Amino acid sequence: MSIEGKAKEAAGYVKEELNEHGKSPESQKKAQEGRDLRNEGRIEDGKPPKTSEPGTGQ
Repeated sequence: MSIEGKAKEAAGYVKEELNEHGKSPESQKKAQEGRDLRNEGRIEDGKPPKTSEPGTGQ
């Protein structure tokens, strides 16, 4: 596990959580950027990317 991968996953999680409930297209775009960053960090650490719907706890 790399420190960089963990940092990307954590930063992506925070960005997604802050923006996922917004109704504006900009907010939804930022939430998707957070998901992408989180998954990029997971892949770097050898974990599978999260593919479930956000907010389902999966």
